[in-house]
Amino acid sequence: MDLFSRSWAALRAAVAGLSDGDFARPSGCAGWLVRDLVCHLVIDAQDVLITLVTPVDEEPTRDAVTYWDVSGTPPTGDDPLDALIVRLAAAYEEPGLLKFHLDDVGSAADRAAALADPGLRVGTRGEVLTAGDYLCAYVLEWTLHHLDLVAHLPRTAGPPAEALGRSRAVLEEIAGAAFPASFSDEDALLVGTGRRAPTATEEAELGELAGQLPFVLG
Repeated sequence: MDLFSRSWAALRAAVAGLSDGDFARPSGCAGWLVRDLVCHLVIDAQDVLITLVTPVDEEPTRDAVTYWDVSGTPPTGDDPLDALIVRLAAAYEEPGLLKFHLDDVGSAADRAAALADPGLRVGTRGEVLTAGDYLCAYVLEWTLHHLDLVAHLPRTAGPPAEALGRSRAVLEEIAGAAFPASFSDEDALLVGTGRRAPTATEEAELGELAGQLPFVLG
């Protein structure tokens, strides 16, 4: 749960340091500009707040790894919900308003996470998890979207090393196999989730795992 706060703080700090012009740059998410991605982060923060105040009595049905629904089809940006994010982001008009809203709701989500009982069972997306597992799952969410944020912003700091390492470990559990040791944590996440295609050398090193890529998480 501590890593949830550290990875989330790093992502919010990266957004806070963006210039207005950066918001019009492409992100690592297909069909989304940086402003669209930041708008999605606002929605994510709202989801965290909602989930942490939605206790349930049932036994957990998912954990930090099985939380994710996995497909092999990368998003194209044409999904109706993706298109809705674009319209919502455009409605902000000024990047400063998006920054303010993310800082406001994002700080609240961070405080709620710090106060949460890790053993509390919460409901989200029709499933039940402990609050601890739910917040651990979000370390991967924050880390991947931090990589999306900096995809075309090389001067913006990326995710913390510990968040990259934890996220790689989760992705390897999802894949049921380890990525080659020659892959950095960042490359394992980018290639593993279909954010970039492997090079010929990387594909050879991946071996049979190359045929299972990508692991698209939703």
